[in-house]
Amino acid sequence: MQRAFESIQFAATTPGARLIVTGAVHGNETCGTVAIRRLLADIEQGRIGIAAGAVTFVPVTNPLAYQRRRREGERNLNRKLAPSAEPREFEDHIANWLCPLLARHDVLLDLHSFRTPGEPFVLVGPENNSGALEPFGHAVREEGLALRLGVRRIVDGWLGTYASGVEQRRVRQTGAAPAADEHADYGVGTTEYMRRCGGWGLTLECGEHDDPQAPDVAYRAILNTLAHLRLIDAPDPPAATDVDALRLFHVVDRHHADDRFSRAWTSFDAVRAGEVIGTRHDGTQLLAGVDGRVVFPNPDAQAGKEWFYLARPHARFAA
Repeated sequence: MQRAFESIQFAATTPGARLIVTGAVHGNETCGTVAIRRLLADIEQGRIGIAAGAVTFVPVTNPLAYQRRRREGERNLNRKLAPSAEPREFEDHIANWLCPLLARHDVLLDLHSFRTPGEPFVLVGPENNSGALEPFGHAVREEGLALRLGVRRIVDGWLGTYASGVEQRRVRQTGAAPAADEHADYGVGTTEYMRRCGGWGLTLECGEHDDPQAPDVAYRAILNTLAHLRLIDAPDPPAATDVDALRLFHVVDRHHADDRFSRAWTSFDAVRAGEVIGTRHDGTQLLAGVDGRVVFPNPDAQAGKEWFYLARPHARFAA
């Protein structure tokens, strides 16, 4: 039996920020669920008290995917997230419940994990801008929280890089009927939707799916967020000083099931200009154009879907 959608809110009498914390947007990424339930127990048993504002916890955002212990129920909830007038897939029904809930808050902390070994990192939105793709005015707030979550690696550039990948896909498939993911809005997930509602938020990738430390990373991040936003009576966590700031700049799709990586890449492995990252099924080698990092490598990607991203150092968080 499918679980109903569940959210738990605690509100103080003193005004303050309205925070929402989400786990298991992808059903096999359960570190956030574990951390949220631990935090709920802390509040219910009096170890932590909400002193100002309000916080809403969503332990399992996608109950169907969580029940099936896989990334998706019927599709990826964290793509093209928006309410639907004619819901068809289960994730459409989630969006119709989740999107209004997000819009009633100021700040989102979305807890995820990733499939290959690697160091936890946080994804932030763009710098302040008035552009057409992702106009934004809360960059300083996002940066301040990102530095205090308890991780040192901070990555930006998601939606712009995704949009460039969409354009590459369109060019490659000229003459074919457009696919559902051939639109920049297909890259819109929880945090992007939050920004479009006038709020702000961060996606924290807490480590590998099965890393026993990932729930601890998520739990510490929730506590640090509550403290930084002054929702609990606790000192503001110190800002990270050894930041590894990176910007995504390129995405490469897998074209064929026989496309192969040159080695078992993990996220943020360094790659040198001219180094072979992978080989297409026809023998064409994919070479790194500049020194950088491989991000989100997926050896199981379907043909026509994102295979890996590339990032390079950026001075956004330079002291």
